[in-house]
Amino acid sequence: MAKVLYITAHPHNETVSYSMAVGKAFIEAYKEAHPEDQVTHLDLYNENIPHIDADVFSGWGKLQSGSAFDQLSASEQAKVGRLNELSNQFVEADKYVFVTPMWNFSFPPVMKAYLDSVCVAGKTFKYTEQGPVGLLTDKKALHIQARGGVYSEGPAAAMEMGHRYIGVIMQFFGIPSFDGLFVEGHNQHSDRAQQIKEEAIARAKEVAKDF
Repeated sequence: MAKVLYITAHPHNETVSYSMAVGKAFIEAYKEAHPEDQVTHLDLYNENIPHIDADVFSGWGKLQSGSAFDQLSASEQAKVGRLNELSNQFVEADKYVFVTPMWNFSFPPVMKAYLDSVCVAGKTFKYTEQGPVGLLTDKKALHIQARGGVYSEGPAAAMEMGHRYIGVIMQFFGIPSFDGLFVEGHNQHSDRAQQIKEEAIARAKEVAKDF
């Protein structure tokens, strides 16, 4: 049995969002093809994802100095404890499916906060004399991304930073398999929006079978 984290970062559901529609089609097809696997949905807009702030740095500093967890302030305990839960959950999973729109050439801020929460030395990577080394070498990941314009080719491709950023993080973690599934051009070519969406959903269902 594999553990799958289905991580979505969109304030809307599949009736409004193209990325969420394709993501839902993917995860439903995945469950059908892999009924023995455990799928956990992390809706980042409805989860507690602490930002790394002064409380977090203070709490980490106290723990590194030898303080017990219960010696942290209530705010430090809440934030540091939650970050620990998120990173442990990420490490324990076998597969990751990220679902985001492309906003301002990247992704919603809550996804950055989440990725920050799982970038933890000793869990997802380690430092060595040769530099950092990823520790998640037996995992796989997929990013489903909706782009209103076309960014898969031409000069616009250099402007897309969301998928590339997640890819860099996955590489940093040592994850050997990272792919993208894109639904794009539905705003640029609004007359074909429904067709573009349906084609992406069909691709998602196929990809899910072997993921």
